[in-house]
Amino acid sequence: MVASPLYKRVLLKASGEALMGKQGFGIDVTVVDRIAADIAAARELGTDVGVVVGGGNIFRGVAVASRGGDRVTGDHMGMLATVINALALATSLRKLGVETEVLSAISMPEICQSFSQRAALHHLAKGRVVIFAGGTGNPFFTTDSAAALRAAELDAEAIFKATLVDGIYSADPKKDPDAVRYDRLTHGEVLSKGLSVMDVAAVAIARENDIPIVVFSIHEQGAFAEILQGRGRATVVNDG
Repeated sequence: MVASPLYKRVLLKASGEALMGKQGFGIDVTVVDRIAADIAAARELGTDVGVVVGGGNIFRGVAVASRGGDRVTGDHMGMLATVINALALATSLRKLGVETEVLSAISMPEICQSFSQRAALHHLAKGRVVIFAGGTGNPFFTTDSAAALRAAELDAEAIFKATLVDGIYSADPKKDPDAVRYDRLTHGEVLSKGLSVMDVAAVAIARENDIPIVVFSIHEQGAFAEILQGRGRATVVNDG
């Protein structure tokens, strides 16, 4: 029996690296198709789903700055990488018959719609999955910050942060066998402990708007829908 979802509207944040699978670069269509199937299953529960995807599998703006280049130009290049990923994910969702719209913070009307809160809410009300590309549209902000900002704008009930592990740990569990896994934390504890969940600005936006952050593994097929139904394995960051 399918349980009613815990949240009526959520924002899923996935890294660009999640889309490349075991490749060292680019997009693994098989992996993107699986993630799309997980999103479709969550949508079938009746939950509105918005998605922010990073661009690190293609380009990182900070890499330009670290080599003495212009950070603003680098970040703009990274924003364009998120558009590529958003289009790939939208294609996989449409193959499953899921109505999907890509909204970009950078205007490129020949490719996708420009972002506005009104447009996003309209598409969600129509039952469509909405993928947000282009970050915030501004340099010096990460896609984590974009995810928290979009979640607040959409009045989302939670941010689902898809990672490579099944929750938040005190250290990288792949490097430290003694790393402690947390089931629950507050936003303040995440900040004070310096835990690598989302960047400081993103956590602050989530805390100020009373939005829980649910951290789970993107590699566990079906985990998104399972957690939405109160099952599965995740860490919940919530001050409530």
